[in-house]
Amino acid sequence: MSKPDGAATEDVAWPQGQAGRPDLADQPDRQGTPAAPGGPATASRGTAREVFVVALRLGCTSFGGPIAHLGYFQNEYVRRRRWVGEETYADLVALSQSLPGAGSSKLGISIGMIRAGMRGGIAAWIGFTLPSALLMTLFALGASSIGSSATGWLRGLQIVAVAVVALAVWNMANKLITALSLSALAILAAVVELTLPSRVTTVAIIIVAGVAGYFLGPDKAADGAAHLPIGFGKRTAIAATVLFFGLLVALPLLRHVTGSHAVALFDSTYRAGALVFGGGTVVLPLLQAEVVAPGWLSSSQFLAGYGAAQAVPGPLFTFSAYIGAAEQPWPNGVLGAAIALVGIFLPSFLIVVATLPSLGVIRNRPNVRACLRGVNAAVIGILLAALYDPLWTGTVHHPYDFALVLAAFWLLAMAKLPAWLVVVLTAAGGALITALGG
Repeated sequence: MSKPDGAATEDVAWPQGQAGRPDLADQPDRQGTPAAPGGPATASRGTAREVFVVALRLGCTSFGGPIAHLGYFQNEYVRRRRWVGEETYADLVALSQSLPGAGSSKLGISIGMIRAGMRGGIAAWIGFTLPSALLMTLFALGASSIGSSATGWLRGLQIVAVAVVALAVWNMANKLITALSLSALAILAAVVELTLPSRVTTVAIIIVAGVAGYFLGPDKAADGAAHLPIGFGKRTAIAATVLFFGLLVALPLLRHVTGSHAVALFDSTYRAGALVFGGGTVVLPLLQAEVVAPGWLSSSQFLAGYGAAQAVPGPLFTFSAYIGAAEQPWPNGVLGAAIALVGIFLPSFLIVVATLPSLGVIRNRPNVRACLRGVNAAVIGILLAALYDPLWTGTVHHPYDFALVLAAFWLLAMAKLPAWLVVVLTAAGGALITALGG
């Protein structure tokens, strides 16, 4: 297969199930939008600026936490812009959920790298992170607060997250659940996730599902998808791996030797971002031991920031910006927020760089694809469990709430309105229902 113009060292991953390069009629335009509705996803190269603009919009509108982010990403990157195909997206979701760090941020960084190389990954992280990081920093500095007047709007934002995740589960299941055995595996994964909730349950489910997929038999590899067009290879991946583990060892030593609070802040946030499984909802309580016990923040300050983190869009890991800005020791303020942000997200970035070059190759091996088939079914089950708890149980308490969920789902799935517009409309609906006493 010949390489497209501009390809550097690695072949482009053409759409799953397609042999060779797609016809020119199926190529996306310069903005990444498909030329024809329903056309296949393509791996044409974009720019870091393009990635940044799209990620920034997602960072401003993706409410509901890391599970909801998967739905927003699928709607924007897969269905609307077709930067990756459904199967590639599912593989990336499985990879991001089975490794430590910020789950939705790792996914966004991966897609950014596939679209525009290393610069695209950095642009995806900055765009998706910047809005909530600014809000959390401003909140820490006392320039913003969440009052009772915002209750209705927050209610609507929580409700739209339910619709977004429901649509994501529906779309992924339609595409990836191709056998009765896989549907049974997805349901079993959901049951286990709901009945045995713990930090290790999700990882254990993914591992067991991968083994089950292997025993279900080899899966045929997709033609022409041996490499993802990320612009770097194994040497960079090895360097990222060495740096990831090297910092885990070196930072505590440097912290002890220097006595610098800046190093201590970077060490605490880096360790939290490197060792936590389960994403932002798990890392927030974990950080409490790092910052409240030594007196960097009071318990009331920490809880106030925790509440604010639930109300802003984007990744929950930006709670670290609040910690860095609000803490008592110097550096604090904007500089402290920047140190804490880089510290907590750097492990996720290094993990993506270390693992992404191998994904395109290993997923084309029949036995590995069989494992991924089982893992993808398990991920759908995990998302289904998250749709019920915490999203449904924590949000839908009244018939009006259910009606608003149905309306949001219809706007997304049937009317096909942009996700950001559905977010605004549903938030306004929540405010109206609350104002009317519903």
